[in-house]
Amino acid sequence: QQFEFFSRQVGEIISGVLQAVNRMQATIGLDLKAEGTMLRKDMIPGERFRMHERIRAYVYEVKDTPKGLQIMLSHTHRNFLRRLLENEVPEIYHGIVEIRSIAREPGQRAKVAVSATQVGACVGQKGVRIQAIVNELHGEKIDVIEWKSDPAAYIEKAISPAKPVTGVYLSLATSENKTATVVVPEDQLSLAIGKEGQNARLAAKLTGWRIDIM
Repeated sequence: QQFEFFSRQVGEIISGVLQAVNRMQATIGLDLKAEGTMLRKDMIPGERFRMHERIRAYVYEVKDTPKGLQIMLSHTHRNFLRRLLENEVPEIYHGIVEIRSIAREPGQRAKVAVSATQVGACVGQKGVRIQAIVNELHGEKIDVIEWKSDPAAYIEKAISPAKPVTGVYLSLATSENKTATVVVPEDQLSLAIGKEGQNARLAAKLTGWRIDIM
């Protein structure tokens, strides 16, 4: 009964109560007297849990093992952010705004590309919708950008907050080996690259292009 119930929850957010936590994992009490497991790799770096607090998490795997039912939970999965956005932003839930791509470095920064001119709808007035998610992800900054079918225009959006971009030059050796050279003014270079290369790395993950910034 537990297996059937939780198998239907894979890909969804569920909530439970923290029962135990150690260096390796956290155990979370769920419905039907089941227990979920969140491994250290599935926790946001620096995340701290309090005993008996209620926790929301993403279910990414349910399996029946000889030792019993295993329900694997995550805060670092990119689809955790996808589901949080669907919960907070009705336009995404109803399909008016479509999430095209997500790139995350959990607890630090994420980029979300949406195909709609109403990027503001996702952010909400004064950023209130995104702020609720930022709080849940322990301060992870979220850039919402507009997805574009034209790769050069998309890469230009993805490299934000750096602007203006002087030019985007695409080199397509193979479908696997796609490189974009992005030219920015000198005073925007460090912003485009980001701290320890994070902004450029996330833009590359988001767009599927290798990005060189000059």
